[in-house]
Amino acid sequence: QVQLVESGGGLVQPGGSLRLSCAASGFSFLINGMGWYRQAPGKQRELVASITGGGSTNYADSVKGRFTITRDNARNTLYLQMNNLRPEDTAVYYCKTFRYPYWGQGTQVTVSS
Repeated sequence: QVQLVESGGGLVQPGGSLRLSCAASGFSFLINGMGWYRQAPGKQRELVASITGGGSTNYADSVKGRFTITRDNARNTLYLQMNNLRPEDTAVYYCKTFRYPYWGQGTQVTVSS
């Protein structure tokens, strides 16, 4: 059974940083591409960063240069380091494997002064 548990969200001031984690289980994490998505109130869920099993990464233009996606295959954990946060980054953040149609519960990120 695929399980994805996100953590690390919170309230941060503009310009601040957060590191999100996603603990994955129930599938072969090592070989599967993973992504971080976010959904802001009233908006569609969007892919902000992705990483292949081999470690190649891709980012949405809105977060390029500020967010970094990494993975620890030994711990079956996905990370998203978010720096220089902006109010428009406020959203619920989710991780997902591209192979299976399962979502975690998400973690709320709020950027506000």
